[in-house]
Amino acid sequence: MADVVVTDYTFPNLDQERAAAEELGFSFAAHQCRSAEEVERVLQGAKVGVVQFAPVSSDAIKGMDGGAALIRYGIGFDNIDLPAANSRNIPVGYVPDYCVEEVAEHTCTLMLTQLRKVFEFDVSVRAGRWEAVSIASPMKAFANVKVGFFGFGQIGRAVHERLKAFGFEFCVADPALSDVQARELGVEKVDATTLFAVADAITLHAPVTPETKHFVDANVLANMQSHAVLVNTSRGALIDECALADALNDGQIAGAALDVFGVEPLPETSELRAARGVILSPHAAWYSEDAIGKLQSLVADDIRAHLSGQALRKPVPGSTACEGN
Repeated sequence: MADVVVTDYTFPNLDQERAAAEELGFSFAAHQCRSAEEVERVLQGAKVGVVQFAPVSSDAIKGMDGGAALIRYGIGFDNIDLPAANSRNIPVGYVPDYCVEEVAEHTCTLMLTQLRKVFEFDVSVRAGRWEAVSIASPMKAFANVKVGFFGFGQIGRAVHERLKAFGFEFCVADPALSDVQARELGVEKVDATTLFAVADAITLHAPVTPETKHFVDANVLANMQSHAVLVNTSRGALIDECALADALNDGQIAGAALDVFGVEPLPETSELRAARGVILSPHAAWYSEDAIGKLQSLVADDIRAHLSGQALRKPVPGSTACEGN
């Protein structure tokens, strides 16, 4: 057992995190857990648990030290059983501000690639075809494209800021957006049903809650326009992936671009792998060398803070133990 435990990571090294623990006299260990059972085993007695993608269950949390903290490498935290952490007064921190630009830029790249059908053009040329119009049709000019945002937090707004230059129209479904804010930003505020019915391109930026989990299901997809495309760089659980694969193969929607999935890595048996008109990327929207450095530095700072009896920098929303240790 170690005092500071990293359950899983995708970085070249953990030098900053290890130094943060050892300079204060605490032991450090790193693992590559995939299952809840593996996480439960390695977190036994830990004073700080740092997790990237592995699931942290209530059983894992019960086995941690009484004064422990959990830190999530990233923006989302739905892989952590927050009620279980709250029940033990274990603070949970995250890093919501390390890769806003990267995710926004990846989202825009995926959307523009789909709207201009770059992937289809590439495949057709490699196959010996030279038929721009027949492959592209239907394709709207950007001035006639309406982009819809399902959720409009800091990343959604960063995407909007970047896309404004292309001349799109915008609509937003987000209960936190006021009518005044919508007018100031030049977006149309609509409900979710309207959003999916009228938008030509929809980008998802909502958290996973009981209300939003698998919100994009067969009924929602059937309500979309047949030329519409869907982009998800938020959380995989927002989409019913089997329903999306069916909608793509049946031509109910024109395409999708996905960076996040319900199970990661994407299983070899996933129907999305063979679905028509889908672009897949391996949960890479967050990545740049600058972002990795910032993320690990901020996590190392949180390790130091907790081990020194100070509050975590960014407690997750809903944590009941977010004012310190």
